[in-house]
Amino acid sequence: MPVTNGVAKTCPKCSPDALDLIRKSLHSPDTCPGLFEENQLHIFVILGASGDLAKKKIFPTLWCLFRDNLLPKNTVFYGYARSKLSTSQLKEQCDKYLKVKPEDKETYENFWKLNYYVAGSYDNHKDFELLNQEIRKQEVIGKSNRIFYLALPPSVFESVTRNISETCLAPKGWTRIIIEKPFGKDAESSEKLSRHIESLFHEDQVYRIDHYLGKEMVQNLMVLRFGNRFFSPTWSREYIACVQVTFKEPFGTQGRGGYFDEYGIIRDVMQNHLLQILSLVAMEKPATLQPDDIRNEKVKVLKCIPSIELEDVVLGQYVGNPAGDEEEKLGYLDDQSVPRGSKTATFAAAVLKINNERWDGVPFILKCGKALNERKTEIRIQFTDVPGDIFHGKTKRNELVIRVQPGEAVYVKMMNKTPGMSFETEESELDLTYGSRYRNITLPDAYERLILDVFCGSQMHFVRSDELYEAWRIFTPLLKEIESKPIDPLPYMHGSRGPSEAYALLKKNNFKYYGSYKWVPPS
Repeated sequence: MPVTNGVAKTCPKCSPDALDLIRKSLHSPDTCPGLFEENQLHIFVILGASGDLAKKKIFPTLWCLFRDNLLPKNTVFYGYARSKLSTSQLKEQCDKYLKVKPEDKETYENFWKLNYYVAGSYDNHKDFELLNQEIRKQEVIGKSNRIFYLALPPSVFESVTRNISETCLAPKGWTRIIIEKPFGKDAESSEKLSRHIESLFHEDQVYRIDHYLGKEMVQNLMVLRFGNRFFSPTWSREYIACVQVTFKEPFGTQGRGGYFDEYGIIRDVMQNHLLQILSLVAMEKPATLQPDDIRNEKVKVLKCIPSIELEDVVLGQYVGNPAGDEEEKLGYLDDQSVPRGSKTATFAAAVLKINNERWDGVPFILKCGKALNERKTEIRIQFTDVPGDIFHGKTKRNELVIRVQPGEAVYVKMMNKTPGMSFETEESELDLTYGSRYRNITLPDAYERLILDVFCGSQMHFVRSDELYEAWRIFTPLLKEIESKPIDPLPYMHGSRGPSEAYALLKKNNFKYYGSYKWVPPS
């Protein structure tokens, strides 16, 4: 396979039509079916195949990649779980989640002909030997490569990885494992898991997946920052007042609070997704686009962030809104799966500081919550006030906004003269909305990009062990303090913007909210 330092290079075998399809769907000329050697078999094993993650995300992703002819031609799929199912029963369970157009029905049936299922436990060595025997039936000649996706709870990670290492490694080709978050609950448990995995696999075999790193606008951060000359001079403490990364969901736990209550909003969203985005916003320019050069710079900036102080955090928990619809009338504690009297936060705002030359004194605000007023993930970079104001306080701060979801967009809030005879000022924007500019291109799901990266051997968009260590170092003291006291989260109404104290925290940390402007996507 033509791969250099883990990054696949463009293959001359692909037809122009195939390359066009790939560029439109994955925006990557570095990924194409011809990269894979024809005589190599690829085995993709989904552990936890009967669970929600597998049925709702992994099987739909594999189907889309198969349908678009983006996987190696010789690829077969194995599901493994405790449930005693046949392959046809597993297919029935997955059917409602896999979107199949009428013209793709034959391809869909061909996809399932390449699927197999093995039932077994996660801690029984003999069950994994049986899985290996079933896989070996496919490996008749030549090399074969194996990918194991752990769509499993963390409680079984150690036994599963040990059994894979002892019984299921590819005899001639490579073996890679994909691990879903959470990667531990704190620094100690994460380090214990990392040491265990390092004792079984090399780091280049391990793919810790954070699906936010597969999103279009998160990946676009690298190009926006390092591919545009006009951003570079202003990307520092001299011109940027603060940076805010926001994650908002309009729904609550919806009967799934039992799992959420064990982790809370900080572990669920902030310590991983939002901190990964922060590291891409704040890192220095990497030497090359090689995966380790990029991840080295992310680690460097994380090392400059001290652990978070409780005084720089606001925690909230949503309560029912009597004036809302049936769902909004329910608060977090009304979820029957949530323990009575739980003090788990469903909202958090935290201010992080980066102690280096570029960012000293610039607050990085991470804000996330459930049951808020809208669905939105965005990066908002607010620039300092224009010195020497000649407009008598009528101007407002410029902002660069990167909308991750929904409605991917990049826009710059700027001051403009109001059109007409007057000489008044107003807020406007320079707007790059993907739905308008790239209306003929369907953006792939984040999982599609990342799973294809695993086949290609590119770890650029995966979390390295030292990144994980630094992330937990930043958050573990705060999490332990919250849980040891414990702290009563501030109530906020289902469907609101969150507790008002969060906006006082933002104001204290140099973020100005005017409330006079709302971005409207172009028609």
